[in-house]
Amino acid sequence: MNRVYGYWIFGALLAVLVAAALLIYFGPEQNEGRVPERQPSRLGQEAGEPQQGAGAESAKPFSLVTTFRGDPKTSRAFTWHTASTEAASVLQVVQDTGNASFEGSGVRTFQGTTTILELIDGSSQGVHKTEAVGLEPGTGYRYRVGDGSTEGWSEPAAFTTEPTKTEAFTFLNVTDSQGVTERDFELWKRTLDKAFGQFPDAAFVVHNGDLTENPEDPEAWKHLLGKARPWVASYPLMPVTGNHEEVDKKADAFVSHFMVPDNGSPSSIPGTSYSFDYGPVHFVMLNSESKVKDQAAWLEKDLNASDKAWTIVSIHRPAYGGNQDKSVLKHWVPVFDKYGVDLVLQGHNHEYSRSYPLQEGRIVESGGTVYVTLNTSGPKFNKKKDDQFYHRVHFQNGNQMFAAIRIQGDTLSYQAYDVKGERLDSVDIPRQ
Repeated sequence: MNRVYGYWIFGALLAVLVAAALLIYFGPEQNEGRVPERQPSRLGQEAGEPQQGAGAESAKPFSLVTTFRGDPKTSRAFTWHTASTEAASVLQVVQDTGNASFEGSGVRTFQGTTTILELIDGSSQGVHKTEAVGLEPGTGYRYRVGDGSTEGWSEPAAFTTEPTKTEAFTFLNVTDSQGVTERDFELWKRTLDKAFGQFPDAAFVVHNGDLTENPEDPEAWKHLLGKARPWVASYPLMPVTGNHEEVDKKADAFVSHFMVPDNGSPSSIPGTSYSFDYGPVHFVMLNSESKVKDQAAWLEKDLNASDKAWTIVSIHRPAYGGNQDKSVLKHWVPVFDKYGVDLVLQGHNHEYSRSYPLQEGRIVESGGTVYVTLNTSGPKFNKKKDDQFYHRVHFQNGNQMFAAIRIQGDTLSYQAYDVKGERLDSVDIPRQ
């Protein structure tokens, strides 16, 4: 054996011994406290014991959105996602006094739930939902969400609760944002920018469904809510399911992104049908993708229990639009007629139409229900369908649109705009 070869053998043996010693010394200490691997739960199940400080980057909130769940005067709900499925769900709220601090004595902290959304690629996201309750009516608040750790908070945002007595208010309506790419959702952002720019006093947004093209694409949801964050983090986004939310009788991604009232039809996927009140208006949000007939019984019970002066319904597939959904027409329209629904907001057609006031399938001079289908707030437009007897207005303008609806006194004022801010249609609906 020559000297060089002997040195090589000795060096190799020494390296093995050193590596073994390091493994023995550091191994147990490094593994202490590590979260054991586990199979992810299905959406809606608890994700195990949530942890604060689950990892600064993986616990960072994204897709933050606010909604109504309880009384808009005294509560507000929030949903966000994280890369971590272990992060806690913490909400901090403080009255917006101009110099409000999250370190002061006026801060209120709310603990929420953490569940898991399984993604199509086999990975998963943490789904975080919590609600601030016991708030003061007509009051501005600042808030942040996160896991409770120093590095785990979102950027602060603001919201205002509904006043004690709301006699007049404006809300916005959009539909079919339905994008795929980040560029697609720039169109959605631009639509909301123009809408809030022209109506800065709008209280919330109603979305008539088809928020993204593919409900199983997590990046599309990130773009949808990320691009619109200046608005949807402060103004409630109240959506219904479209055919691009509920697929094969599942709507997991849709449900994971919104914390809405749990008062919907027992036949529907929880979170896909519900109702809420704001001011003198009762809003009903229906799921046109499944169990349409079964929802009719709940719809009748819900409308019968309302004492509000106005009723507005949001659906995706139209009863009277560019076309007509036969199931919606058969099972829901008779209930709309019976209880005097004032306005039905629709989507799906990717064109614009407004009906005459209708009752029992006929145009009426007084009373009746007006059905409006907005054009898209995203990239996709369809060829204009044939005009029908019920169309008062019907066109394809090839531009994103939004509507501003104002309720004041005995008048509901509906105005439809394109993304350039040009008013394309308007109608005043008198109280029935």
